Amino acid sequence: MNRNIYQEPLVSRYTSPQMQKLFSEETKFTNWRKCWLALAESQYELGLTDLVTMEMIDEMRANIDNIDFDLAASKEKEIRHDVMAHVYEFGTKCPKAEGIIHLGATSQFVVCNSDLIVQKQALDFVRKAVLKVVSNLAKFCLEHKDLPTLGFTHYQPAQPTTVGKRNALYIQDLVMDLEYIDSLYDQIKARGAKGTVGTQATFLELFHGDNEKVRALDELVSKKLGFDSVFAVTGQTYPRKLDMKLAETLAGLGASAHKFAVDMRLLSNLKVQEEPFAKNQTGSSAMAYKRNPMRSERMTGLARKLMGLPVNFSATYANQWFERTLDDSAIRRMDIPQAFLLTDAILKLYINITNQMVVFPKQIERHLRMELPFMSTEKILMEAVEKGESRQEMHEVIKEHSLAAGRVVKEEGLDNDLLDRLADDDRIPFSLTELNNLVGDYSQFTGRAAAQTDEYIREVVVPLLAKREHQMGEVDSSLSV
Repeated sequence: MNRNIYQEPLVSRYTSPQMQKLFSEETKFTNWRKCWLALAESQYELGLTDLVTMEMIDEMRANIDNIDFDLAASKEKEIRHDVMAHVYEFGTKCPKAEGIIHLGATSQFVVCNSDLIVQKQALDFVRKAVLKVVSNLAKFCLEHKDLPTLGFTHYQPAQPTTVGKRNALYIQDLVMDLEYIDSLYDQIKARGAKGTVGTQATFLELFHGDNEKVRALDELVSKKLGFDSVFAVTGQTYPRKLDMKLAETLAGLGASAHKFAVDMRLLSNLKVQEEPFAKNQTGSSAMAYKRNPMRSERMTGLARKLMGLPVNFSATYANQWFERTLDDSAIRRMDIPQAFLLTDAILKLYINITNQMVVFPKQIERHLRMELPFMSTEKILMEAVEKGESRQEMHEVIKEHSLAAGRVVKEEGLDNDLLDRLADDDRIPFSLTELNNLVGDYSQFTGRAAAQTDEYIREVVVPLLAKREHQMGEVDSSLSV
């Protein structure tokens, strides 16, 4: 590493080698050569054998990976054009084919088609990682589906739910993200062989006005590059509207991760659920006891960056004058790789955290005990009525003691003594033991949370994972720092 110049943290600290490689110069320029090879093969197969020979094609195929990056960089510095610099460099490796490399094409033939190839491959990686998170969370949900925990609305104590049910909500968000990824993936088509402004005029000349041959060229090149379909019409580039939808989809995934990470940070503060904490991890340079949720905090920061990218893509799309303007070039070089690298970094963290989340049942029970007396007042009220008491009178008595108990908790920092207060009031027809029995098992206050969790995981998530088994695989979730 050169420590005298700025290093991109997404590469040096946060992301996986496989995603880094996808956006490397080696991948980019190798894909350019694959585009030129696909074009030459298609031209030959469609009858331009007087221009393109099999000997030329074989020469190109043999040198796909034989790139002199220094020579190409030197040529680009001279002529100020990256594509033509690589046409020149490829020609030095393929002297027989030198004259037909890039025949009839425009720069965006290689740039756009290569970008689209990489985006599909990157989305495959993203989808694989999302499925791993879903799998991790599904196991966690089933394990903790019955564990009551305090629910919150407005970050104020509300009715209890279960730990499993809460985490099922995160899965549902990710399942929606998977559907958006699928939709985007299906919209990614080849730019194909369209010519300078998308009219295929040069190719029409090469094929002596044969429209069907030109149309076949477009489809054949696209098929050779691994695409099932090709954009029917383009300007000089593929529609930048697609880039905008790409950014929105990845940002949506970032938002899902952000929601999870913030919740984890709040739960960590409550000491009821935490991310993994490494054996030798240091939480604070000054406060040695701290177990900071640093992975979730990092997820939040990375997701915030990802969630902010779509505005750049929408502005770029909206400013593509007529058939194309070059103000898209510099920002796309940065933002498209960055969007995928951010997503990769976030998902590495998401997998890492969900693989070994820690739950503290005793602390969860403590929070429940503090709040359940308030939540059980309606049940106490109904049971008192069953014993023949007036509902209105009981309501007033319970309200009086509830407000008093609330003041003690907030103003004096003492425990919730509502049940003791009610037991000591002769107007309440229950002893303390009877009141404690009425509150009883916390799970009676969680409704169908456990059943909902079980149904959702077994009826939706398990079949989804089975159906997508071919999209799954090992994912690197190790953290460098």
